[in-house]
Order: sequence, then structure tokens, then C-alpha cells
Amino acid sequence: MERIRSEADIVRALDELEAADPRLAGVRRRVSAVDLRLSEPNFASLAAIVVAQQVSRASAQAMLDRLSRKVQPLSAGQLLAAGPAALVEARLSQAKQRALLALAASIEEEKLDLAALAECPSAEAIATLSALPGIGPWTAEVFLLTAGHPDVFPSRDVALQAAVAEGLGLTARPADRVLAAMALAWSPWRSVATRLFWALYREMKGREVLPSVAAPHNPWKPAMQAPSRPTICFTRLSRRD
Repeated sequence: MERIRSEADIVRALDELEAADPRLAGVRRRVSAVDLRLSEPNFASLAAIVVAQQVSRASAQAMLDRLSRKVQPLSAGQLLAAGPAALVEARLSQAKQRALLALAASIEEEKLDLAALAECPSAEAIATLSALPGIGPWTAEVFLLTAGHPDVFPSRDVALQAAVAEGLGLTARPADRVLAAMALAWSPWRSVATRLFWALYREMKGREVLPSVAAPHNPWKPAMQAPSRPTICFTRLSRRD
């Protein structure tokens, strides 16, 4: 599987997407840039996505900033050392507190290697992450997308639905199942199609979709490294209450 690692990959994928669906050429002309949007596949990057669940980008960024000040660096071990009080003080919901603590424990207990998981087939990686409390398909898909997977499409994303409706001139925002079916035409570069429509959303609303844990002023610079261990796809995590 060819991964997204550079701006050149984005440009090549956009060219191929235009050839496959000429409507996307018009969308591309409307945006100033299609960002690379890569993050290290680690606890901090996944934690940022968990925090962003079902809240505005501004609210998510505020919570993430508070958490990052309490837990430095924002890693699984440091979060467990800080304990639940840090999550309460960051004003995270109880559901998000449980999700981050369960995620941190799985990483520290070596049940989960996020860098290795990011190299696995998307269906297997999504199933593995979704077995954790508080992590569903949207969270898993966005994690894989920002880790460089070329062909995931978070169709449940409301901003993505709104941007597709605007960009393609639809009369209403498509439901997630409808949008997922539409996006099949953009395979094997659905992750880049997502970036394109998120860029359009930024033009529409004047704000980004996701918060940034590491670099608020330049959140999407390349930061990819090969996994330090052989790739192993973990599929036997079980849900814990």
C-alpha cells in the first residue's frame, strides 16, 4: 500500500482524482491549498481526535490546550502518571476521560502499537481501534488519514458532508451512507479527496476542522517515521467499561 508522505503525493493524487471525477477540478480551483495533514501515529495525535469528537473545533482546541499544559509531554505514560484529575481539570467529558485512560493503558501494557497499526489494512485497523471504549469508526478513520493512509474516508464527518454538498452543488448535505457510496469513485485516493473537501470547508467557514496537539500555527507539516518494530496488526482488544 502506497502511503501519503509528501506534498508531491498530494499533488499527484489530486491530478488522478480530477481525471477520475472532473467535478473535483472545480473544487480544487476554489481552495488556496490542500494541506498534507500528517501527524505522528502516536497517543498524542489520537488523543487530539478523541477530544474533537462531537464538539466544535474551537472547543476541542481549548480542551486539548488545557490537557497539554497539564500533561507534558502528552503521552500514554505521562497521562497515566497524571491520573484522572488532569482530564477533569482539562474539562473533558466523562466519556472522553474513559476513552483516553483506556487508550493510554492499552499502549502502556503493550497491547496496542499505534505506529504499527497505522501500517495495517484500514478495515483491520479500524476494527482494532473501535474495540476500545469511546473510539468509533470516525475517530479511527481520521487517525489513519492523518497517519498517511491513502484510502480512508470519514463519511460521518459533518464538515465533510457540508463541503461535499457545497462543492458538488447538492441540494442537501448527504447522509453518511450516501456519502460513503459516492466516495467509492475516489478510491484509491479517498484520503486526499477528504483533504480537498476539508480545504473547501476552511474556505467556506474560515476555520480548520480538527484541533492540533503539537503545532497550532502549522499543524500539518510532515512528521512521518517508519515503525520501530515489525508491523503487527492487533485485533484482539476487547471493550472495557
